[in-house]
Amino acid sequence: MNHARLLSHYSKLLMEAGCDEAGRGCLAGPVFAAAVILPRGFTDDILTDSKQLSEKQRNTLRPMIERKAIAWAVASVDATTIDEINILNASILAMHRAIQKLSQLPQLLLIDGNRFKPYPNTPHQCIVKGDEKYLSIAAASVLAKTYRDEYMVGIHEAYPEYGWKNNKGYPSKHHRDTIARIGITLHHRKSFRMAEQL
Repeated sequence: MNHARLLSHYSKLLMEAGCDEAGRGCLAGPVFAAAVILPRGFTDDILTDSKQLSEKQRNTLRPMIERKAIAWAVASVDATTIDEINILNASILAMHRAIQKLSQLPQLLLIDGNRFKPYPNTPHQCIVKGDEKYLSIAAASVLAKTYRDEYMVGIHEAYPEYGWKNNKGYPSKHHRDTIARIGITLHHRKSFRMAEQL
């Protein structure tokens, strides 16, 4: 499947960082975000929105993105903070943390979605379905997704009943049924509706 239609840049002049998050709709675990600055003229035929890629494709793309990016960073916000400030604010905070960790300061932020809070001294552009339109946002979506999945697999062993190595904390039937049966863990987001059936 060829995704060469994704654009390499939004601005002709400014150094851009694409930003995206993973895990907003999960019942457990942190929300992760990534920021990626790709070199101008970067192309890749496979890279697109991480949700459209297989796990194998994402795991192949991740080291390539990290190798070829001018700068990249991943950050997260834990379940307790999500409960305190809500998932939208937590997603934005995770993006801010990722941007702050970049080794180079971008001149423009490309944000996936339609909501963002300005990052100090850096203009931004919100782009709905940006991870299907711009390579830098797609790259950020792949990093956020793979790092989050890796984290959830890592904590699976401590709580195997919930099946996190398979559902990654998303509200699968098995995950919801387990919550209804044995309750929640410290990794669950208490502000989310847990055990109701979809």
